[in-house]
Amino acid sequence: MPTMTRADLIAAIASRFPTLTVKDTDIAVKEILDAIGRSLAQGDRVEIRGFGSFRLNYHPARSGRNPRTGVAVPVPEKYLPHFTAGKELRERVEASVKDAPLQQVA
Repeated sequence: MPTMTRADLIAAIASRFPTLTVKDTDIAVKEILDAIGRSLAQGDRVEIRGFGSFRLNYHPARSGRNPRTGVAVPVPEKYLPHFTAGKELRERVEASVKDAPLQQVA
């Protein structure tokens, strides 16, 4: 299954907007991603209309197990970023899957 990387995103945007250089596009993408990261680091929620929203999920401390040895290991509490797709994105993905079904991941 193909994966879009940051470089692929920059190339796609630069090819769609010929007035932007690849360097300018790279700076713009970096700034957008940095702004999202800074907002999440401050505990804020980020919403991009038509795309989705990012927020932090809290995971309390728990006891885990080392899969190799089976020894109990304490796992500290943490906040992890969580993305929720917006309605428009969900509908576009659903429509594209109906047109050309994706392969099921085993």
